[in-house]
Amino acid sequence: MSTPVPDSIERSIDITADAERVFALVSRPGWWINEGTVVENIVETVGDVSTVTHAKYGEFRIRTVESRPPRYVSFRWLGGDQANEELDAPGTLVEFWVEEKQAGGVTLRVLESGFSTLPVTEEQRRKNVEDNTKGWEEELAAARAFFEGA
Repeated sequence: MSTPVPDSIERSIDITADAERVFALVSRPGWWINEGTVVENIVETVGDVSTVTHAKYGEFRIRTVESRPPRYVSFRWLGGDQANEELDAPGTLVEFWVEEKQAGGVTLRVLESGFSTLPVTEEQRRKNVEDNTKGWEEELAAARAFFEGA
């Protein structure tokens, strides 16, 4: 019997930067769509929905769910394509917390949840969780490198 696929991924990293600067990065829809280095994706926003275009990976639609600067922001991946007006397709929720540390700097924490609601097979769900677990480790390291250098 295989172990159940987790519904969420949670990771964190310490960054030597102030909360406002880190929040300015993590509040950009789709900043995490890259290859281990923070890049300037093309972002077009209408209301609370942004279309993020990455040179290699193409277009992604992301809804900004909530923003409480400089501590918390959340986004929901949206399914479908640009012409599709149905914006409530199941997608995971991505939440970021920026927490100041006593010794200076911040802890950036990410929680991606909702994998159990995706309309995919159990095998695809497991692959999504595995890929995104590795991905969040890379993206958080990219965020730290963005502020602290290589």
